[in-house]
Amino acid sequence: MADWDLRPASLRDVEAVVELRAVVMRADLERLGRYDPHRVRQRLRDGFDPAHTWVIEVAGAFAGSVALRPAEDCRWFEHFYLAPRLQGRGIGSGVLSELLERCDRLGVPVRLNVLQGSPARRLYERYGFTAEAEDPVDVFMMRQPLPVSEPGRQAPERLPDTVA
Repeated sequence: MADWDLRPASLRDVEAVVELRAVVMRADLERLGRYDPHRVRQRLRDGFDPAHTWVIEVAGAFAGSVALRPAEDCRWFEHFYLAPRLQGRGIGSGVLSELLERCDRLGVPVRLNVLQGSPARRLYERYGFTAEAEDPVDVFMMRQPLPVSEPGRQAPERLPDTVA
């Protein structure tokens, strides 16, 4: 597995995330007949919130992004994009594991949506997500928090305004 780090996102990161999103989502959106090069970028620009977003770095360079947005009864796992050249090296699993562990320690369910037919769905299912609802484009999934396995262990470092 490659070494990776998470750092808080800033507004300066939005265009790098926008471009990576367009690359990563293109095949699935084209398969679904929903790819629009402007819309795929603008939707992220319109919803980008650096307070709940992290940049994934590998060897100090931009490699992807992930967001964990608080909601009334859960956290929404969103904008999880990893550069194609780095996929399949355990980075995505590592990032997902770390963020889910933080939610587990707080007893917080996590929700997400994934495009119909996306291979990412298998990753999410391996981590305990189950489908709650589907439409022609998206599968909406949820994962209940798992019990913390090591009593007395200190909670991991808190991420800014995300899982508190």
